[in-house]
Amino acid sequence: MPFFRQDEQLAEIAHQILQSVREQFPTLTRDKIALTWIVYEQPVIVNTGGALSAAEFWQYKVKGFSYRGVERIYPASLVKLFYLVAIHEWLQGEMVAESTELNRAIRDAIVESSNDATGLLVDVLTGTTSGPELPLKPFETWQQQRNIVNRYFKSLGWEELESINVNQKTWCDGAYGREKAFLGELMENRNMLTTDAVARLLHSIVGGVAVSAERSQKMMQLLKRSLDPTEFVDRDGENQITGFLGESLPRNAQIWSKAGWMSRVRHDAAYIELPNVSPYLLTVFTEGKDNAQNKSILPFISQSIVEAMRVISN
Repeated sequence: MPFFRQDEQLAEIAHQILQSVREQFPTLTRDKIALTWIVYEQPVIVNTGGALSAAEFWQYKVKGFSYRGVERIYPASLVKLFYLVAIHEWLQGEMVAESTELNRAIRDAIVESSNDATGLLVDVLTGTTSGPELPLKPFETWQQQRNIVNRYFKSLGWEELESINVNQKTWCDGAYGREKAFLGELMENRNMLTTDAVARLLHSIVGGVAVSAERSQKMMQLLKRSLDPTEFVDRDGENQITGFLGESLPRNAQIWSKAGWMSRVRHDAAYIELPNVSPYLLTVFTEGKDNAQNKSILPFISQSIVEAMRVISN
């Protein structure tokens, strides 16, 4: 069963927003955007510090809206959210040992969106390493190990995760050697996610039921973003607020998010709290070179959602 119920009011509002987005940004055609929007009504079941058990939490059917939410799209750095949950599962089950370097990599993968840090997480999760191409039999074993994170998420039994692929590292320049062979000549084995899959995973983290209440809190701490411009601009001017959903939020908002971007996609997934407004979760994927380079699209959508939330919450 889907984790949310499609809500007619949200659907009507969202379709109006999508229409205005297309009018404002003509390159963002109907097949270049996907969106999942969840609204938390009273009693709010998320960001409670893990007050609800997983069994209780999943009984609440939150209301939401999904547009192309099951379309498989290259996720860029949003895959790091899945590796974050997986590494905490491994740590919880003592499948891997905690260390200073592992903790540094976990932090940098999420806070700085470091590809190098993510590479270490994938190595630790799977017991594999990058390197030259391998002979056939060792390569088959290597591939089997690299799919362990996929098998973990399939084991959760969530229908939103049935079509995803999370077995690749994230790269700055691209894959080489055994990594290129694993990716495929046409990149047919690249990471693929849907906005519904990302929304459900983030929903579980914010709900305090991803791995455990304590570990969900640790994940939340890494996902918390500052809206103070003096804090979030790094040396390269790239961050997870500018050009993303957080940019257009009022300063008194709170946001927990993970962004993903490269030359052909710009995505963001965020849980947002505003004073006197119902908390909500928003995941937006945009595709296409022009759209990926346009830093105005996601803030425009976010601003439109904020205005809608103020109306809904009154």
